[in-house]
Amino acid sequence: MDKKLLSILVCPVSKAPVTYDADKQELVCRASGLAYPIRDGIPVMLEAEARPLQTDEKLHSSNAAK
Repeated sequence: MDKKLLSILVCPVSKAPVTYDADKQELVCRASGLAYPIRDGIPVMLEAEARPLQTDEKLHSSNAAK
């Protein structure tokens, strides 16, 4: 994930910064509790395409890397 792009992306729901989860190829927003997919290298920043985070994902950020 391009660091410059990551630095300007925010969650469309909460407007909070997102973190990159390389293992799951997602951008994660803990504030809204949503994870946005990255498809073919392109972040899909649509609420309808996001998946809700599980409780354990909200509590632990060990897999997410900025």
